[in-house]
Amino acid sequence: MRALLVVNPAATTTSARTRDVLIHALASEMKLEVVTTEYRGHARDLGRRAADSDDIELVVALGGDGTVNEVVNGLLHGGPDPDRLPRLAVVPGGSTNVFARALGLPNDAVEATGAILDALSNRSERTVGLGLAAGTPGTDDESVPARWFTFCAGLGFDAGVVGRVEQQRERGKRSTHALYVRQVVRQFLDEPHRRRGMITLDRPGEKPVKDLVLSIVCNTAPYSYLGNRPLYASPGASFDTALDVLGLSKLSTPAVARYATQLLNSTPDRGPHGRHAVSLHDLTDFTLQSKVPLPFQMDGDHLGLRTSVTFTGVRRALRVIV
Repeated sequence: MRALLVVNPAATTTSARTRDVLIHALASEMKLEVVTTEYRGHARDLGRRAADSDDIELVVALGGDGTVNEVVNGLLHGGPDPDRLPRLAVVPGGSTNVFARALGLPNDAVEATGAILDALSNRSERTVGLGLAAGTPGTDDESVPARWFTFCAGLGFDAGVVGRVEQQRERGKRSTHALYVRQVVRQFLDEPHRRRGMITLDRPGEKPVKDLVLSIVCNTAPYSYLGNRPLYASPGASFDTALDVLGLSKLSTPAVARYATQLLNSTPDRGPHGRHAVSLHDLTDFTLQSKVPLPFQMDGDHLGLRTSVTFTGVRRALRVIV
């Protein structure tokens, strides 16, 4: 088997020595080409090259969720084709590694590599659904190109938190769960629309859901982790269905305390709920529109401000090794 290993040297939880060990282990079982990413978007370019290749059968992404997202967008640059495209394997190297953990892989890079080698030996794989987000035709964002996401996207409050975390990391702060918690508090204190949301969710054949402050789009559950604690924003979300949405229409201090507690104590059977919470399951096509530009994120990557995003849930988009 010929495989391409995409290595993010800035991955926060792997050292150069650990990466060398993993590369040696993988190279012992396959014909391996190793490429270290050198710029933002490099992993996407490598995924695209693999998709266009005639002989690469497997792409292994060693890094965090951002690296995985780039590789996936490269692999699917011409659209989903699970039977033709190379398979994807993920070695977790980031601080959270939501996609890898949602697939059931260990959160340790060495253990995950062993699990991947076992899965390859046993021909164990699955085909997963993905989300696609694009600028909405007829709006100011219509020229924004479509982009795939593996586990979540968000418009509004949660994307603002992601943006704040990225700013702190650019200033040299380490990506820790404590950093995320601090930025949640700061985003809440500075949120100008927390009592009346600006977001409307539109879907074919249904009444619009208006005045949302927060909108989290989930492709799987859990949607994130706080340390080892899974957070289930939409417990019914799955790689085998389309997309789920959690929307909140009010973020007063009591509401935030209630929903934060519910999220911290969420389970595979129950997520945040209440009078100001909206939960929608298995949506194939819908649009989030805002009266004002709001932060937008996909797979934990802040993508700037948007006023309208159209989402598509695509079942059976990509084969992954599990």
